[in-house]
Amino acid sequence: MRDELEARWADLGDFIRAQRELTRMSVRRLAELTGVSNPYLSQIERGLRKPSADVLQQIAKGLNITAEALYVRAGILGEELPALDTRQVIGADPHLTQEQRASLLAVYDSFVLANGARSAAPAGGVESNGTGGGW
Repeated sequence: MRDELEARWADLGDFIRAQRELTRMSVRRLAELTGVSNPYLSQIERGLRKPSADVLQQIAKGLNITAEALYVRAGILGEELPALDTRQVIGADPHLTQEQRASLLAVYDSFVLANGARSAAPAGGVESNGTGGGW
């Protein structure tokens, strides 16, 4: 059991390191973004420390990934996360304009159709979330 837990923490650390390296971010920069010390982040990446859910949330925010992804790897959440609807996720992204959302949804639907599935598009095109600003 202990070996399994140690393997889980090592896997979490490897995952965090890989995500950080994908973004070409140094440990020092991630530390600045998260408010977690550089040495502590290094120890987490090496599987030597078991970060709290709060620290994992800070790291996820700094890496621009979901905290849930880290929680699952850490064993805080079960691996059965609710399925996300791609159209809803695109529509809810506050960093996109309505035109960008519409473009992304059109590309997504074209890929879905090209792969032989029915379009996920609602009748009448792009939905609005009722807030007056599109999604």
